[in-house]
Amino acid sequence: MMTASMRLAIATLLFLGSAVAAAQPQIQHWRTDNGAEVYFVAARELPIVDVRLTFDAGGARDGNTPGLARLTNELVMAGAEGMDAGTIARQFEANGARIDNASQQDMAYLHLRSLSDPGRLAPSLSLFRDVVAAPSFPAEDFQRTREQMLVSLRQSQQSPGKTASRRFKAAIYGDHPYGTPAAGTVAGLKAATRGEVKAFYERYYAARNMVIAIVGDLERDRAERIAADLANTRPDGEPASPLPPVAAGAVGETLRVDFDTQQTHILLGQPAVRRGTADWHALYVANHILGGGGLTSRLSEEMREKRGLSYSTQSYFAPAARKGRFEIRTQVRNDKRDEALTVLRESLHAFHAEGPTADELASAKRQITGSFPLNLDSNRDILGYVAMIGFYDLPLDYLARFRDQVQSVDADAVRRAFRAHVDPDALTTLMVGPYPETRGEE
Repeated sequence: MMTASMRLAIATLLFLGSAVAAAQPQIQHWRTDNGAEVYFVAARELPIVDVRLTFDAGGARDGNTPGLARLTNELVMAGAEGMDAGTIARQFEANGARIDNASQQDMAYLHLRSLSDPGRLAPSLSLFRDVVAAPSFPAEDFQRTREQMLVSLRQSQQSPGKTASRRFKAAIYGDHPYGTPAAGTVAGLKAATRGEVKAFYERYYAARNMVIAIVGDLERDRAERIAADLANTRPDGEPASPLPPVAAGAVGETLRVDFDTQQTHILLGQPAVRRGTADWHALYVANHILGGGGLTSRLSEEMREKRGLSYSTQSYFAPAARKGRFEIRTQVRNDKRDEALTVLRESLHAFHAEGPTADELASAKRQITGSFPLNLDSNRDILGYVAMIGFYDLPLDYLARFRDQVQSVDADAVRRAFRAHVDPDALTTLMVGPYPETRGEE
């Protein structure tokens, strides 16, 4: 017989479940007349509007000038229509608006955040439109920004962690565009010209290569007008060509890089998964159990709790337009690196062979689904997801179905997915630490 307390508990769970479902953003999608893809979420809780223009214009499009994509993106807001960077910034600030931008591996974006009040939103959008339509890429800003990027690159060469990341990507991707850091190279930036920046912008910042994400206090018809107006600032152009497939790399290669540091940085991994794969939710759960779940993960248990080898050991999948990487990363005392590498490899082989235990699977699903609403607790968070959904052409109900799809994953699905995308015997291993015998190698 069901007691009153049991009925109350069930009712509470049903209410919470329906509340979470109702809280999922409802994404609307359309295409402008000149080919830009638009994704819109009405969020009326706050008087704010976020607009992000995302382009297939990340570092993978650098070609023979590594760093060109990021240099271009950094310079977009440096000048337009007779205005310099300071004037542009002051005008946005006067309207209570903020702008930011970024260039990553696959994509680059320009982002405006404004109050939704028409007296603030209209001038902010007008200024944003003017900048996007015709950035001037001033010569003095080109020189200064390029030098700042060169300084940053040279500083990163003094960091063992950043050196490890750069060398690891080069090792697993070889000549593929993913093997070149989005921040560029010293040689690439030195060779970059202002003319190349202008040409890159004209080629890749085009309407048919653009995804517009809008989240905020707007009606659909106003969002349509904003999207059309922004899309019309750019020539129609053409979508970027598909990136080349990722070729199979060296099998089981181990690389050592000499670096004077108290801890050795160890990375293991390989190209593994494209964004949008049907196995994604099973891989997400698998990684949470293996090394993505913080102190509760297997790798943390083996490396930190049982042996005290490392304060932090993590694993993750980084899905991309082409095969993004699977990576395990840790830092250990130099005299413990061989032991640590053995533990990492044995743990990975065991998980690959056996998959998760019932307790691990239940705990992972509970943690993932329980914390997922926190990933959507701000308009900016929602904007990032909406832009990703649009850029990678994911289903519009991706967010609404995420928790249910995680819940439906069973142990067999985890094992199958992990075995399909990760081969423990083919991982590249990179260790950055004191290896004087390799000094001078590149």
